[in-house]
Amino acid sequence: MLRRSNTSAEDFYRAVAGRYAGKSDAGPSKGFGSNALKVSGKIFASLSKGRLLLKLPEARVDALVKSKKGIRFSTGAGRAKKEWVTVGPSSRREWLALAEEARVYVSSLATG
Repeated sequence: MLRRSNTSAEDFYRAVAGRYAGKSDAGPSKGFGSNALKVSGKIFASLSKGRLLLKLPEARVDALVKSKKGIRFSTGAGRAKKEWVTVGPSSRREWLALAEEARVYVSSLATG
């Protein structure tokens, strides 16, 4: 029998936000209409409609979409963003890893 977890997207996101709380280079702020996490003043992760929103390299976004783990983020019809993806609730471990991947990527853009 398959067991469903009672853990919600909000619970997963709280774990992600908690990882970066109090750090000088990343912390909560406002963006995309919800609490967003930033590094060097740029958003790298947010919770959007019950999904984890991440900024990642276009090739990584393509891979997540192809594997059906992610959906390309869009700000409206015909406005899909190349470097933004949303990921549904899967596991806390996966969300933490993806958020760190996004933080490292956005951080590299700021120093690049």
